[in-house]
Formats: sequence, structure tokens, C-alpha cells
Amino acid sequence: MINLYARRIQFLLIFLLSMIGFSQSKLSGLLTDKNKNPIPLVNILIKKDSSSHVVAYTHTDDNGQYIIEIPKSGVFNVTYSSLGFESKTITIKLVDSNKENIIDITLKEKLLELDEVFIQSEKPISIKKDTITFKTKYFIKGNEVTVEDLLKRIPGLNIDSEGTIKIGNQEIEKLMLDGDDFFEKGYKILSKNMPAYPIEEVEILKRYSNNRLLKNIENSNKVALNLKLKEDAKRIWFGNIKAGYSFKNRYEFRGNLMNFGKRNKYYFLTNLNSIGYDATGDIESLVRPFRMNEPASIGDNQSVNSLLNLSPNNLNFKKSRTNFNNAELVSLNAIFNPAKKLKIKTLGFFNWDEIDFFKNSIDFVDTNGTNFTNTEEYQLKNEKKTAFGKLDFIYNISKTKILETTTKYNNGDFNDISNLVFNGNSTIENLQQLNTLFDQKISYTNKFESKKVFLLTGRFIDEKTPQYYSINKFFYQDLFPINTTANNVGQQSDNRMQFAGINAHLLHRKSNGHLLELQLGNEFRKDKLKTIFSVLEDNSLLEQPSDYQNQTNYQVNDLYFKSKYRLRIKHFSLVGKLDVHQLFNSLDNNSSLSYQSPFFINPSFGFDWKLNDKNKITSSYSHNTTNAKTLDLYSNFVLTGFRSFSKGTGDFNQLNASSVIFNYQLGNWSDRFFANTFILYTKNHDFFSTNTSVEQNFTQTEKILIKDREFVSVNSKLDYYFNFISANLKLDLGFTKSEFKNIVNTSNLRVVTSNNYNYGLELRSGFKGVFNYHIGTKWMSTEIETTINNSFTNNTSFLDLSFIFNEKFDIQLQSERYHFGNLEADNTYYFLDFDARYRLVKDKLTIGLTGKNLFNTEKFRNLSISDIGSSTTEYRLLPRFAILKLEYRF
Repeated sequence: MINLYARRIQFLLIFLLSMIGFSQSKLSGLLTDKNKNPIPLVNILIKKDSSSHVVAYTHTDDNGQYIIEIPKSGVFNVTYSSLGFESKTITIKLVDSNKENIIDITLKEKLLELDEVFIQSEKPISIKKDTITFKTKYFIKGNEVTVEDLLKRIPGLNIDSEGTIKIGNQEIEKLMLDGDDFFEKGYKILSKNMPAYPIEEVEILKRYSNNRLLKNIENSNKVALNLKLKEDAKRIWFGNIKAGYSFKNRYEFRGNLMNFGKRNKYYFLTNLNSIGYDATGDIESLVRPFRMNEPASIGDNQSVNSLLNLSPNNLNFKKSRTNFNNAELVSLNAIFNPAKKLKIKTLGFFNWDEIDFFKNSIDFVDTNGTNFTNTEEYQLKNEKKTAFGKLDFIYNISKTKILETTTKYNNGDFNDISNLVFNGNSTIENLQQLNTLFDQKISYTNKFESKKVFLLTGRFIDEKTPQYYSINKFFYQDLFPINTTANNVGQQSDNRMQFAGINAHLLHRKSNGHLLELQLGNEFRKDKLKTIFSVLEDNSLLEQPSDYQNQTNYQVNDLYFKSKYRLRIKHFSLVGKLDVHQLFNSLDNNSSLSYQSPFFINPSFGFDWKLNDKNKITSSYSHNTTNAKTLDLYSNFVLTGFRSFSKGTGDFNQLNASSVIFNYQLGNWSDRFFANTFILYTKNHDFFSTNTSVEQNFTQTEKILIKDREFVSVNSKLDYYFNFISANLKLDLGFTKSEFKNIVNTSNLRVVTSNNYNYGLELRSGFKGVFNYHIGTKWMSTEIETTINNSFTNNTSFLDLSFIFNEKFDIQLQSERYHFGNLEADNTYYFLDFDARYRLVKDKLTIGLTGKNLFNTEKFRNLSISDIGSSTTEYRLLPRFAILKLEYRF
């Protein structure tokens, strides 16, 4: 089987490399002034003959040099332009693609006269320092509805099926409107709901800093997007209303109301639908944005994890097809500038949803002499209500001082009821859960010298997640044999966390480019976990088994000093980090009190090497010691599912791990050819594994501390644009391997090895005419080796077609194919959707018709494997429906 995968990958690589080798030419040279001084940041645009269509673009580096790939043959216009110099356009004719093309250009200086007006031709793409600007009118097709649709047209931007926006392979920090940020990491609310038509420009901001005073001081590789509005969309109220209804009682309603003035900005939106559409994206990214190693990000990694969750896991399948929803979303957002130095941002978010989910499963267990089969018929009704508010004050004390405060409050109310038929026994589960979060952060920034910045940040978080879980059946007679009349169980849990932290951070950018960072801080976290498990007969309490009750109080105080130094030698940088931690731990497990004061050092060493403009290498080694969490430490069993109990270690633990990272980048994301390879190797010297007792009606799992676990991951992505077919090819290759140890129904450790392979390609056209396509396929293979071996290979393919007949009428078709190799029957599924729109009144009134699941595929089966067996699961899908829509702009 592996040989077959290797031949497929070899074929894809040979195909890609052969296409590259036979279809590209390179143009390079040097840009200088009349005194032969190099000119940096000169824009270079390649156009086919005299057309306005940009074939390729780049800009000169700091040494005035450039290199750009263009088609192998034809006549092209090359334009060189830079502020302070006269633009120059030359015509080149390429006949032999193997010939080296070197063109050096001298630009004449241009005097700027204030009493004259110069009219310049508009450029589709312009580059100024770290900002790349795209004029949207040169890239749109005319059928873009939301901002997300628009961003899919911008070269270099990748938007996945969940709405995550990446530039190359890196997710953006935020999505701004005219320089102001409404949603931070929760940007999907904006991109999935705001209409596309008011957007005039899309700006890509490289080396972005969330704090303006850190620009050109911190070493940032972050990227962000800024949407610039058309002039006629500013300082006026405007928006749109879109309504749709299906005869099968499915509906959709969207509304956007906006006003973007110079001093104040308002954005109100609503989305109501029962067609499976997720209008919010990942709400957690809005409520709890996480930024790794970001200045002033203290506390971003602090949250409370729930013990129980009935919601389905990721299905590796389009969520909208199984999402029987009834969602209502309202978001009220405003940005005020009451004074020149003060900015106030308010955000209100309210989401109600009722979700029905259906699945049937057959689980085959075969491990260490234990063999059985379980069947489940599962129907879940999930009701959730989320209210979130956020208030930001940003006070610019002076040009070099900023004071920022952020206050957040979140209230979530969740009620899950499942009808479960387990091995023929009808069962009802009920899970009621609340989540309350209060989060206050204050940050002071002082740029006391031109290259020195001091930040002082404090934060307080209070979060609690009480749960009550009940089952109206008793499956645990073997665990509690004395309770012969028991017929149901319940568990009440209360998990609460309080966090307080302060951090002082100094950044000093040396004149030679070196960067020194020093941090001193203290973080205190207090956790309280209480669980009460009850065995019941109807409503009468029979027993609360002592080994199934928990009263855990866990406190951690982390006093730390962190240092980092980046030594820059031209295009090569060495980075050294040293983090020193003194912990004071206190653990009270069911009235058993213990203390611990561990001291540890986390070192890291790495380098960045920019060989040239096209080749970059990054590598690092780190050793980390981490402290155990609350859910690792409780000493008695808790119910974590209708037939599963889990137990922590009951004691303090620190875990040690080492990791090596290597990344090689060929080209830049804006080039015609871009490739990136990422390799990660991790060795866990200590890790939490499990000792599990598996029975047909229940499982009991205890966490145990084991030595030595290994993980390796390799991923390569290649991206190439073929001019002669106006299409972009993406190739994605990946491999992961993990090796760990656990215990199942025995006293002996066993080794579990998991291998995962994925390889796929996509081809997307960029035609200017009526028709465009997007086609792709991906294979995913999994192998798990223990005392038995399991493996499977799945394939997912798609074909999307776009027809834009004129300014009034367009049709989009999306088709998908899923194939599951290890299913003997019903292993291939096909789906077809369409969307048609006709503009009755230009820029005012549009009518549309959307059809989903036209083949009326009613169910979907897949296979998953684990170290104890396999599971075949069947999901119910939304049936075929068509919905008639009407949109009005105002």
C-alpha cells in the first residue's frame, strides 16, 4: 500500500516539476539612479501587450535588485515605478524560455511641484514598504456576496471551508475596516456577514504590530488585513437586507446596517437561518483570542475546561450538511473617538441556536482478549444561548505613551438532551451547563527612547462552568453491585478558575539590528473542582460512592523571568531564549493537603537565515517543563460520558519535553511559485498516558505518568500559477507519526504507533470570461499498530463551476465526492449544490435561488479506527431543498 502512495506522490511531483520546467522564464536586473545608486522598493508590473491585466508583479529589494517569473513566450509590457522617479515602461519579446533575461534599468528623478496636478494611471497592485494594496475592481468577478467571497479573489489569500483566512500558510491577526478592528481573532463574524460591494481596496499588512509603538522594534512576522471603503460608503448609513424561504420550512434572513465616519463607526448585523449555515465561525476566537508570545498577552492561555460535552466532534466533513439548526444572531458594534486622544470600542454579541444531530454507530472492540460489539442510535438536541460584551478604552497619552483597558463579559447557557438507544436499551441523557466569564486587562506602553519600549500589563480573570448531568438508565451494576434497585444516575460538577497576573516587558532594538527582550512577571491561578456522583432509584438517593466524589483545590503561583536576544548578522539571525520559573504549588485533594516549590529553566535556541529573496530557512530547538493542570490532578473518578469514568493522578507533576522545528521557504506567497516545508519533531520525556479498563457497558480510565513519547510531522505545500492556462495549482503533502504507550485491560504497557498520510492537489482558474472552475482531490490514510493493526484510506474530491453570463445573471455549481476505502457497502457519496442570482435593479434589488443536496443523499457513513478497535458511524444529513431569496440594498 505504501508503495502505491509513493508512486502517486512521485507522479504528482513529476507532473508539477515538469510543468514548472517547461512554462516559466525569469526576468531579473538592477534598478539605479543616474549616479548608479540602487533604488529599493521599485514596483515592477508585467502586463500582456497593452492590456490592463496584470500577469505578474514584484518589487526591488534593499539593494535595488529584482527577479520575476513571466510566461515562456509572447510580448509583454514591463513598467518600473517609484515615488520620486519617472515611471518607465519597456516592451520585451520572449521566444526562448531557456534564455536568461537580464535587464538593468536607470530611472530619472522627478521633481514634485506643489502648484501642478499630475494625473497618474491607476495600478491594480501597489506596494509601499510593508503594505500591499489591491484594487478590488481588477479582481472581482461580479458574483461576490460577502467579504469572504471577495477575499477569495485576492492573489495570495487562502480561505478554507470554515472561513479561516490565511496569507500563504499563515493565519491573519485581524480583519480591519479603514484601520479600525471590531472583532480581533473573531474576524469571521465580519467576513461571513458584511457585504462585499462597499470595499474598494484590500490591504495586506506585513510585519504587523498590534501595538503601534512596537512597530519596527519587535520582531514581527504577523500579517493582517485592512479593508478600505469606497468614498460613497463613508459617513452615511447604508446596508442590505436578504431574505429567503423554502417550501420545506427552511429560511434565511440577513441584515447589515453600517455607518463608517471619520470619528465614529457603527456596524450592526443580524443573521437568522435554518439552512445549516454557521454565521459566527469559532465563537471561542472572539471570546478568548489566543496570541502566542505576543507582548501584553498575559492570561491568553487561561480558561476552564468542561468535564462533559455531548456535542459531536469534528466530522472531517462539511458541517453545514449535518447542522439541523435554528440560529439567531445579533451583533451590535461601535467605535467612538470622543476626543483626539481617546478611542472607545464597544461590542455586543448575542447568539441563540437550536441544533438537532443524528447518528448511528457500531463499535467493534478487540483488545487483549476482550471482544464485543456495541450499537448506538443517537439523537441530540442542543439549545444554546450566548451573550458576550466587550469594552475597550485606548487612550493615547502622547505620541510615545498608550494606556489600554479591555473589559469582557460572557454568559453561556447550554442545555443538551439526547435520546440514546444503547444495545437496544432506550436511554435519555441530559446535560445542563452554564459558563460565566469576567475578564479585565489593563496595559501601559511607554516608548521612552526611539528604539526602547516598556510595557506593563495586568489582568484578572474569573470563570466558572457548573454542570449537571443525568442518565435515566443504570449500566454500572458490576461497579456498584449492592445497588440492585438503581435505575438512574446523576453527576453535579462545579469547575471554577480565578487568575491574576502582572507582566513587565522591555524591548530594546539596537542600532545594529540586534533585539533584546526582558520580562519579569508573576501569575497566580486558583482552581476549584467539585464533583458529586449519585446512584439513584427514581428520585431517591441510594449511594454516593466515596471513590466517585471529588473536592479539589489547586493553586499555582508562577514567578518568572524571561530573556530573549536576537543577534542579527546581515541576513542571518541567531535567537537565544532563557525562561526561569519558580513555582509555588498547593493541592488539596479531598482534604489531603500538600505543597510543592519546583524550580526549572526552559532554554531555546534557533536561527533565521535569509539566503536570498527566494530562499529562507528557520530552525529552533527548545526544552520545556510544564506544570500539570487541574483536570490532571483530581484523585477520584468522574463521569465523563454515559459509559466512561476518568481519574487523574492525584498528585503534583511536571512534564518535560524537547522539540526541534525546521522550516524551509522557497519563494514568497505573492510569487508565481511558492513552496514551504515544515518539519516538527517532539520528544516527551514525561507524558500523561492512560490505564484503561474496557468493559461492554463502561470504561474506567486512570491517568498515569509514562516516560518517552515521540511525535514527528512533515508537511509540504507548493503553489504555482500557470499563465498559459490562467490557473493556480496547489499541492499539499503531509505525514505524521506518533508513538506512545498505554495500558488496556492488562498490567503491561503496550506500544501504540500511529501513521497518517495525506496528499492532494487543487487547480483554480482565473479566466476573465464567462466560465471559471476550481477542482481538487485529497487522499488521507491512517494506520494504527498495536497488538492488532488497523488501516484505511479515504478520498475527498470536489469540482466547483462558475458561470457569469453578464452583469445581471450568474450561476455557481459546487459538487463533492467522498469515498471511504474500508467500508464494504455505501462507501461513496456525491453532493451537488447550486446558487443562481439575477439583478433586477443594479446595486439595489437581486433575486436568487439556492439549492442544496440536489442528489438528496440522506445519510453518510464513515469509518474511524483507534488502538482498541474500529467504529462505523452513520450521520443523518439535511435533505434536498431549494430556497428563493431576495436582497435589497439601501
